[in-house]
Amino acid sequence: MCGSCFQSHQRLKATRDHRNVLIDKLQAQDVQELIERPVICSQQYHEDQALDFYCEDCKVLICLKCSIVRHNRHLVTDTRKAALEQKMQMTEALAKLKAEILLYENEIKKQTELKDKNVTDIMNAEKKMTDSVEEWIRDLREHERKMKQTFRDIYEAEQKQHESRLENLELITTQLKSCVERGQGVLERNISAEILETNHTILQRCDELMNARKPDRYKSPYLNYLVKKKFDTFDQIVVTKTDSTMCLAEYDESEIGEESNVAVVTRDSEGLQCYELDDQIKVDILTAEGDHLKTELQDSKDGKYTVMYTPHCVGQHSVEIEVNGQPLTGSPFVVQIRRHDYQFSFKFGLEGNRAREPWISDIAVSDRTGMIAVADAANKRIQLFSSNGKFKTQIKLDGGPSSVAFTDCGDLLTLVSGDNNKLLLFSEEGQFIKHICDKHLKEPCRLSIASDGRLIITDHASNEVKVLSSDGNDQLVSMTAPNCDDFPKCAAYHQKKFYVSY
Repeated sequence: MCGSCFQSHQRLKATRDHRNVLIDKLQAQDVQELIERPVICSQQYHEDQALDFYCEDCKVLICLKCSIVRHNRHLVTDTRKAALEQKMQMTEALAKLKAEILLYENEIKKQTELKDKNVTDIMNAEKKMTDSVEEWIRDLREHERKMKQTFRDIYEAEQKQHESRLENLELITTQLKSCVERGQGVLERNISAEILETNHTILQRCDELMNARKPDRYKSPYLNYLVKKKFDTFDQIVVTKTDSTMCLAEYDESEIGEESNVAVVTRDSEGLQCYELDDQIKVDILTAEGDHLKTELQDSKDGKYTVMYTPHCVGQHSVEIEVNGQPLTGSPFVVQIRRHDYQFSFKFGLEGNRAREPWISDIAVSDRTGMIAVADAANKRIQLFSSNGKFKTQIKLDGGPSSVAFTDCGDLLTLVSGDNNKLLLFSEEGQFIKHICDKHLKEPCRLSIASDGRLIITDHASNEVKVLSSDGNDQLVSMTAPNCDDFPKCAAYHQKKFYVSY
């Protein structure tokens, strides 16, 4: 209270007995008494009643009279008991808020760290850009210096050529003028004896000068400065959610000559796979000798990139991976390339009756179904087995099959040798389809089929490898090995090359 209020407080009968204390003399126990003093009911006629009860239904403090008059049917509890229960509720709620505060403070800390990291990243990127530009400028200045020196060398060499021609021309001009002056003087003096004495010499000199080989006019070569690449854009700024430190690489050991791949998965700072159109993925694969392998990058548009490559030598290969100019954690990786290890799978025997001891002249496997064809030349038959060696059927022939091969569609082509060499086509079930024209063959030995369907046949009689169209009607290529009298035994086509054994 102010001083005037204090005096009024002392005069009024209702407040005359109140205890008043100066603020600067207020003690801690006075504040405690103030807080703990009973709260009086504000209802009319209840001014002397303390609020000792709490109405659970109305959620208000009430006195004893209120509990009888206005809240007689309500749930009423003691003030201290109600306060204790609500104190526990308030304590629990405040504890949750405190935990939430810790979460937000932690989030503030992380956000601040991200903010600082962003500043650092931008400054580092800007410094990298500045350093790169300065390096380019130094390189350009060095290039300019070398080019200027080259221009000076060309200038000096060309000027020497022109000066040499000019000196020669001036010398010849001087000689001509000298001869003209001498002859002109003789004519002007018009002395008969002098004319007769000098005429022969002057005419001879004139002939020499007139018939002398005129020097070629030297033309400098055309000179220009070619700019192969305009520096419109040196580089680019990549703004992305991808965090190179969180990206992954997936790869396995591979075999020589087998198409292999390395998978790169881009992820954000939370470790979640993400995709950004501007991300720059660079993968460089080096052999043990340091040679760079040809790679092909496939973008699946979902944050996974597949790099295809085919190793050509065994040993450890180094895989260097960069995402947006930053190396992946652990890069370069080491991939072991090994040779293919052939292992025994299974064995099976020929089936049925036979007149002679079998002579397996050729074996073929269908790429489409895995069917196995075995040519038994001694017993003039072809037996067909499933991919696991189970006997299916056999084809009886008039002559011994010397060679068999499957087409792309799964049909079986066989070369039957004997008095009448034949090319016969059967279905995979052993049903005869047709006889293929063999007018280009004299004494065929072995047969193979290229991936594009061309027929490759070795001919014993002509010592040639003949390549026929898929229907056998046209001879496309005929080849022989130079300085070789032996006949070709087998021939096959692989990776755009013919392989022939003798």
